Amino acid sequence: MTLDRMVKFAQSVVQTPGLSGEERPVVEIITREMQTLNFDKVWVDTNGSTVGMVEGTQSGSTLLLDAHCDTVGVAPGSIWQRDPYSGDVEDGFLHGRGSADMLGALAAMVYAVAGLDRNQLAGRVFVSATVMEEVMEGLSLATVMEQVKPDFVVIGEATNLNLNRGGRGRAEIHIETLGRPAHSSSSELGLNAVHEMVKIIRSIEGIKLPRHPLLGPAIMTLTDIISDPYPAHSVTPSRCRVTYDRRLLPGETEEGVLQSIALLPALGAVDFEACIAEGVYPTYTGNFLRGSKFFPAWEFKESHPFVQATLTGLESAGLSPRLGAYRFCTNAAYSAGVAGVPTIGFGPAIEGDAHMVDERVGIEALETAVRGYQGIIMATLGVG
Repeated sequence: MTLDRMVKFAQSVVQTPGLSGEERPVVEIITREMQTLNFDKVWVDTNGSTVGMVEGTQSGSTLLLDAHCDTVGVAPGSIWQRDPYSGDVEDGFLHGRGSADMLGALAAMVYAVAGLDRNQLAGRVFVSATVMEEVMEGLSLATVMEQVKPDFVVIGEATNLNLNRGGRGRAEIHIETLGRPAHSSSSELGLNAVHEMVKIIRSIEGIKLPRHPLLGPAIMTLTDIISDPYPAHSVTPSRCRVTYDRRLLPGETEEGVLQSIALLPALGAVDFEACIAEGVYPTYTGNFLRGSKFFPAWEFKESHPFVQATLTGLESAGLSPRLGAYRFCTNAAYSAGVAGVPTIGFGPAIEGDAHMVDERVGIEALETAVRGYQGIIMATLGVG
């Protein structure tokens, strides 16, 4: 398995736009590549994620390596130094949208598993290229896990070749106020829903959010505000809704997050409702991903056997990883946060390169990641 071949595969998926819900062309490339590389089994599930398996000659545990294959778009008006879908390899980097998040890691996973010696493997290794992660973290991975039933999971999101043993979660919170409409020339006869919402926003800014020694602080960020009617013609708004992006820490629940808002003392006279948003998104296959937009945080102790095994595997592959955690939300919100399956994160990209203009990933980092994934696999499933 040559580096050049792996890089060409990575280029091909970067050159193929695959926005969430539009991943079919990318999935077709990945599926063909795993078939060409003689994976023992390859299939596309009901959501459109593609999954490949390599099985050892001895029985053992099941390890799943996951990388999402959807990417964010290119922001209108953003200026790139090259075509975002060029897939250029220059100055030691693979350039283009999705190269860091996270098609480079996907290519490294596929080639790491393809290069395994089945005679030295006790168990089964799966690689999943999951869809729709950018909008609903973990839901398509849940479908994959129902099929393969992994004992351990590796998430390939960016770690700069370090080892992550935890990650923040994410919740999308909707808050709505109801007012009483009035003509704007006699607004004192009504109740302006936006003015009521301003009281809530100011109160929320005073919430003391928790902090975690590994994951850092919880975060609550206002991301949009919408009033109704809009556009309003000579009438005060009777409804206002805001959305908050709440970054979660281990142990936080939907009920607890909402209660922290409901019990704000300054809001006793404000009529409002707060809820966790529900997501309904069609996949390119016509299936729908549905669920609460509450994606739990997760953490495994440094002494956890799987954390220690993967650390040993990376060191045996010549790496010197630091232990850390994701400050953003990943598919591990399901594998670890919901399902409780031992999960770690390891990827070649730098976190700050994701979703950025001129996104890129280092070629040397991709090559190192192949060794790293193989080290993790053999430390977990290797014979002897």
